[in-house]
Amino acid sequence: MFPLTVASIAVVAAILVASFLMLLATRYKRCPSNNIMVIYGKVRSGSSSRCIHGGAAFIVPLIQDYAYLSLEPIQIEVPLRDALSMENIRVNVPSVFTVAIGTDSVTMNNAAIRLLGLPVAAIKKQSEDIIFGQLRQVIASMRIEEINRDRDNFLSKIQSSLEPELRKIGLVLINVNITDITDNSGYIEAIGKKAASEAVQQARADVAEQEKLGEIKVAENVREKEVQVAEAHKNQAVGIKAAQREQAIRVAEYEKEQKVGEERAAFERDTAVKDAEREMRVSVANADAQAKIGEQKAAFQREVEVNDAERDKRIRVAEADARAIEGENTSKAAVAKSLADLKVEEAEAFQRAETRTEQSKAAVLEARNIALAKAAVAEAERVEAERRAELEAPAKAEKARTIVEAEAEAEKRRIEAEGEAKAIFARLEAEARGEYEKLRQKGEGLREIVNACGDADAAFRMLMLEHLDNLAQTSAEAISKIKFDKVVVWENGQGANGKNATANFLSGMANVLPPMLHTMKDIAGVELPEYLVRIADDEKSDAATPEAQEAAKPQAATGAAPAHTAKPDPPSEPSQ
Repeated sequence: MFPLTVASIAVVAAILVASFLMLLATRYKRCPSNNIMVIYGKVRSGSSSRCIHGGAAFIVPLIQDYAYLSLEPIQIEVPLRDALSMENIRVNVPSVFTVAIGTDSVTMNNAAIRLLGLPVAAIKKQSEDIIFGQLRQVIASMRIEEINRDRDNFLSKIQSSLEPELRKIGLVLINVNITDITDNSGYIEAIGKKAASEAVQQARADVAEQEKLGEIKVAENVREKEVQVAEAHKNQAVGIKAAQREQAIRVAEYEKEQKVGEERAAFERDTAVKDAEREMRVSVANADAQAKIGEQKAAFQREVEVNDAERDKRIRVAEADARAIEGENTSKAAVAKSLADLKVEEAEAFQRAETRTEQSKAAVLEARNIALAKAAVAEAERVEAERRAELEAPAKAEKARTIVEAEAEAEKRRIEAEGEAKAIFARLEAEARGEYEKLRQKGEGLREIVNACGDADAAFRMLMLEHLDNLAQTSAEAISKIKFDKVVVWENGQGANGKNATANFLSGMANVLPPMLHTMKDIAGVELPEYLVRIADDEKSDAATPEAQEAAKPQAATGAAPAHTAKPDPPSEPSQ
């Protein structure tokens, strides 16, 4: 046994402490936000693993180990074909599902049990099989008309049926996108044709009904149809805008995935740099330990050689003493030679120790320089990638958003302008058709009246008779508003046959007026106002009285012109 010195104990203690600290540093693991760290091995009782999201934990060596599960979304294209509906009609429902590993405790534990260590392709295959089965089950419980008409109900049934099955393997459903719904038998197309036919028949019935009420109603229906077409175009524009927005969202998601990939690459580079630094520190520690061990071995070898030399010296001294003086010189020579060999061996051992120490330091320095150079290059690439991503991603997203908004606004303005123009055209066309129809029907009525009367003159006289009461009433109203002071009639005193002209006039009027009134009343159904008939009867009676005849004789003899004055309204002032 060799004695232990204080220095050797301190060196051993320092080595043990450094080893323990390195063990702590290498076994304390941190989990990034886009991963789940699964600790397996000897964990708490009743559990096969322990899942950590966004934290850190100490991994006990030899007892526990760890692995990561990625939380990145996984897109699964499901080209479902020939799925039977409730009516036993096969339909095609191609769709895209987006799933990811859940972050709640139960879902993370299921994912750790069933998905740990599996590649993304295997996870997609398991999810695709589950989605196929549940999607077929949902389609089998619905009619084609329900699937085609109520997409929200269809999607809600898919989610409620699919999410529990996905959670059993540790996944959650993020999004469902049904791209199209078709069938091989043409049932959906027939439904569309039926709806279109019913709409056309209803429109034709509405048009026929409105034609009975006039072209104006027809124009209103046409305008309403144009408005519906404009609304359809507008909805189509909205759908185009939604599709463009969805495309922009997919581009943004792709850019986000690219950015996440770049960040993951940067994280892997950082991890590689840290691993290189850890290996460098381990190499340095191993080199230091080897150097210290070499020094201790050299010291031990020196002590052994010294002890051997001393033992040889004592042996030889004893032999010299036994041999007396004869062997003194030989013993001294042997002693000198032993001392020289001891010095040579000590020098060689020191040289070997120093050489190994310098070699270890040079190797450590070289590894350190290489690791620092790689770390600097990796850091520069990471900074460059981050800056490029920070500058390019917002610019691309803004560009895509600007283009989509501009195209949508232009399409909206064009559709609104077309709708307004068509509505104005329909209104003007309806008004023109209404006026034309009025004139056409009026012309046909006049033509039938002329045909019924025999000729145009007879028809004109009949139409005049129809409006004679209005003309008479209008004339009477116009005359009644005129106030007469007096009316004077001048004549030369002789008529054509030696009779009084005024008397002839009144007599003729009295004779003609009653037959004419009877004719108008019997044939045309026209009756003159009572005050006109009463005035005419009064004039006739006045002309037929003996007093009027006696008054007319002297005037005829003298040749003076008789004056008949009618004073319907007494004058307010005396007149000459």
